[in-house]
Amino acid sequence: MPRKQSNGNHKREVAIPRPSSSVILVSPTNEVLLLHRVHTSTSFASAHVFPGGNLSDQDGPCPPPEDHTRHDDAPHYRRAAIRELFEESGILLAKNQTTGKMLVVDEKTRDQGRALIHQNKLTFDEWLKQQHSEAEPDTANSSEDKLVPFTRWVTPTNVPKRYTTQMYIYFMPLPVDVDKELLEELPTEGEREEIQVPSSDGGIEVTEAQFLPASEWLRRAQSGEIILFPPQFLLLDVVSGFLDQEPRSDASLEVLKKRRAALLGFIHSGSPPWTDKVIAPKLLKMTEDGRSVLALDDSGPELKGSGRRGEPDRVVVLKFKKEGAREVRVAWKKDIMQEERSNL
Repeated sequence: MPRKQSNGNHKREVAIPRPSSSVILVSPTNEVLLLHRVHTSTSFASAHVFPGGNLSDQDGPCPPPEDHTRHDDAPHYRRAAIRELFEESGILLAKNQTTGKMLVVDEKTRDQGRALIHQNKLTFDEWLKQQHSEAEPDTANSSEDKLVPFTRWVTPTNVPKRYTTQMYIYFMPLPVDVDKELLEELPTEGEREEIQVPSSDGGIEVTEAQFLPASEWLRRAQSGEIILFPPQFLLLDVVSGFLDQEPRSDASLEVLKKRRAALLGFIHSGSPPWTDKVIAPKLLKMTEDGRSVLALDDSGPELKGSGRRGEPDRVVVLKFKKEGAREVRVAWKKDIMQEERSNL
């Protein structure tokens, strides 16, 4: 049963967080995919978000709300991340379970599959089996480090619609040293990496899908061109610090690879490591100019006593406006607390 929380002279129910997944997809040139959500969306309306969505029955059973493992990385979260990526952007991350080679499906067939899945005429797995009997979502966190847990976010209790969202980062294969324009034939399974171009889902949930450097997404948010909420802003800020070092445009394959390796090393570091952090943003203070400072170290009431923790060193500073989060930035908690002491 939902818990009740005091709110003035009456009590209100605290919503149970819905299990969901999102994936930070890194392109062969180390850019990041974001989707522009429709203005009628019930969550993050008009914002730019990572591909993702709620778990469904086709992803497999999820532990009940009272079970702490409901908030652990697990196969059902991984399947949902790959499925939602396909439904929302058309990018297919699937492989032959016997050979391990990536599945290649032409764009027209992928778009037809997305429509059938949206209409609940097929499940994602059923459609995959139609393409190849040995096809399966590429969900394994293998030695190649493709799909890697990268924080979990639990919506604060003051929000009516709450989620427990497992974030992943997935690295698409780096480009190969061939002139792709000379290869006109569709490659056979796994022969080479197909250039999959993201697209919207026809305006059902997404109006635009685009790869850009993480630093460019951050710039657009800070200039007011787009809306990024704290989870997207913070993770893009982390990713940008590794993948967007100069030179950016003409970096060699070796440099691209080294930057990925450095980011992966960081994700697996820390106490707790970024693979295990659970973040339930909590208001730390209000600044004199009306900005909210959100602490990121709490893991939320559902995980109380579990030992799970968030990010102790950083905070997110922003203004909440009618259209969403604005003037977002990431800061060190020690600097914010020092500013407070200086203003006393």
